[in-house]
Amino acid sequence: MMKMISWNVNGLRAVLKKGFLDFFMEEKPDILCIQETKMQPGQAVVDVEGYEEYWNSADKKGYSGTAVFSRTKPLGVTYDLIQEEHRSEGRVITLEYDDFFLVNVYTPNSQRELARLDYRMQWQDDFRAHLQSLDEIKPVIICGDLNVAHQEIDLKNPKTNQKNAGFTPQEREKMTELLAAGFVDTFRHQYPEREDAYTWWSYMFSARERNVGWRIDYFLVSERMKEQIVQAEIYSAVMGSDHCPVGLEIAGFKPEGA
Repeated sequence: MMKMISWNVNGLRAVLKKGFLDFFMEEKPDILCIQETKMQPGQAVVDVEGYEEYWNSADKKGYSGTAVFSRTKPLGVTYDLIQEEHRSEGRVITLEYDDFFLVNVYTPNSQRELARLDYRMQWQDDFRAHLQSLDEIKPVIICGDLNVAHQEIDLKNPKTNQKNAGFTPQEREKMTELLAAGFVDTFRHQYPEREDAYTWWSYMFSARERNVGWRIDYFLVSERMKEQIVQAEIYSAVMGSDHCPVGLEIAGFKPEGA
């Protein structure tokens, strides 16, 4: 069995001071993926014995960025999507293992007044094409901050958020298209009716204390892997970021040597 964790840390340098390494060492996942590192190479050191490290930083300082820590060296690693317009923000790392691909992603936010919605729509199409091309070769595990609450059950106040970034009809439809392309939302597969299960809370209005949140962090897997899902987890008690970590345990897929 393989254990994976994904966490939007909203600034790695900050969360390193808030128990990040304690959580990492306590859970000891086979693979840990993080998003929104907000750092350039060399600005922070996460030297954890027994893990390979892969980093993808944005050109813009203090913005976006992803990283992967893996207990075994993958067969290969690629960064970003192939389209040039998607290659400056450090949003995607793709790792190939013997039996699957792993894709760590930080999906672009549509921003206030949906200023970036058109770009987001194109990015979603290109990202979906990337996943489908991988899925033709071997199964795919996708994790990260997808920046969308897919269904009304996935956020506290759906009626008042339908024109806000992360819950527009356009963004939700792109998520529907992604799942229809052959992928499974592991948490909803295991807990189809669980309410009040969120992964992000605004820093305003004591939202986390009142659990007024959104579920926008996911593990997705290729449809043919769904019977191997052992446990989908939301670590809602883990603090340090405005997001909490999410996890997946899956049978039959374990990086060699882990």
